[in-house]
Amino acid sequence: VQLVESGGGLVQAGGSLRLSCAASGSLFSIGINSLGWYRQAPGKQRELFATITSGGSTDYVDSVKGRFTISTDNAKKTVYLQMNNLKPEDTGVYYCNSAPPQPDWWGQGTQVTVSS
Repeated sequence: VQLVESGGGLVQAGGSLRLSCAASGSLFSIGINSLGWYRQAPGKQRELFATITSGGSTDYVDSVKGRFTISTDNAKKTVYLQMNNLKPEDTGVYYCNSAPPQPDWWGQGTQVTVSS
């Protein structure tokens, strides 16, 4: 599966962005029950912060809970991330992958920069 993230950009604190992750194959292929959004802040390791299961259950880390929403459109083979009330600490490169990640699925990511 190839994943292509898009939708990043430069936004002021308090603003919103919607990220998309287009997959070349089925989102929930055999053995994959959960998808996630990851981000890598400058100088930090990549971290998983939002997940969605094949059944539609979602989970978020506390720092984004209430501000970010993960969703999927299985027909379009796309995972979305709606980000509201963005903060400077949300700055980083955003990736999608399964959760846990498949090593050969990583895309190029999309840069999100939030200015104060």
